[in-house]
Amino acid sequence: MSSSPRSWRRAGTALRAWRSGQWTVAGAGAPATAVLVGAPTDVLPNPLFGRSVPVQWWNYPALAVTAALAGIVLSTCVHPPAVRRPASPAPQPHTADGGRLGAVGGVLSFFAVGCPVCNKLVLVLLGASGALTYWTPLQPLLAVLSAGLLAEAALRRLSFETECPVTPSA
Repeated sequence: MSSSPRSWRRAGTALRAWRSGQWTVAGAGAPATAVLVGAPTDVLPNPLFGRSVPVQWWNYPALAVTAALAGIVLSTCVHPPAVRRPASPAPQPHTADGGRLGAVGGVLSFFAVGCPVCNKLVLVLLGASGALTYWTPLQPLLAVLSAGLLAEAALRRLSFETECPVTPSA
């Protein structure tokens, strides 16, 4: 057993071993994430939401990366039906860390691509001019941080899938 909770080799092995159910969750989770983040921030134009500041060019790739990585993280929650994971008294720290990182990364992506003056929290803390002057330049950094957290969550969760392989019970 390795001391590191993550391994690119184990993550790649886990992805190659995925069954159709896991790929289906990733395929459905990615566009669902894109809509859940992109619609309220109006990166995906819709009649329900609007924004005062135009969408920036980098919002689209940031949303795409967020959606793809979130789909992968969501898929790590799906286990093939033939494999039973043993019940454990406490959650495994590697999967819990990956889950928390993924959740934080997803929330950060919302703040990263959202309208800087439409965000009530930012508006209350900085005011409209502060949001445009200070928050707007930070948003691309938040997008990179969000993608990094989601990638780390995916790497940890995928690595854990092959760290202690469980054989199907008869």
